[in-house]
Amino acid sequence: MAIREFPPVDEADEYGLLAIGGDLEVSSLLLAYRSGIFPWPLSDDRSLLWFSPAERALLFVEDLHISRSLKRELRRARYTFRINSAFADVIEACADSSLRKKEEGTWIIDEMKAAYIELHKAGYAHSFECFRDEELVGGLYGVGIGAMFAGESMFHREDNTSKLSLVFLMETLAELGVSWMDCQQMTPLIERFGARLVPRDEFVILLDEAVSSQKPDVSRSLRELSYRRES
Repeated sequence: MAIREFPPVDEADEYGLLAIGGDLEVSSLLLAYRSGIFPWPLSDDRSLLWFSPAERALLFVEDLHISRSLKRELRRARYTFRINSAFADVIEACADSSLRKKEEGTWIIDEMKAAYIELHKAGYAHSFECFRDEELVGGLYGVGIGAMFAGESMFHREDNTSKLSLVFLMETLAELGVSWMDCQQMTPLIERFGARLVPRDEFVILLDEAVSSQKPDVSRSLRELSYRRES
């Protein structure tokens, strides 16, 4: 049964844990993202946990920092980039722990993969892909509602391809008039790109403005872009 209501986000504990249980139906996921909540299952016991951290990592378009080495890589033009042409392949690669040197296991369990593929079919989950010729070598996926985009996970099979995919995403969001991306939790990688921590109450205000906005409608725009790129 779809989740109809979450507890208020300020009831989350010191780790950001807000609720346990429920389901991953499309309507449940949409309610969560609109409320500033994201799922994070424990791979060892399949518990479904819902989080709303006290501080949120956001990457604002105006703060995006691209290193000199990455700018050189962009100028080399060795890769092509696409939107929504291989969503299932992207999420499968993100779940492959062998592609993440410093991590063991994965929170992207089979139930999560199936749920986000359904969310993609419903038009709200999107992939940004990096190809060398016709081989998928990097990418990321996330969720778009109104003027909000939440990044979920990324992968690379060649050096820098996940970073290049992130730049592609941020440039696309800028073109669509989206001013920030929700990165959920701070990591050294996104911090180097210019992400900063925002208190939960400030994030909720930004989120409310974004998800209620119809201009831009990021998911609609990304669906149109992917159609144009593939047609």
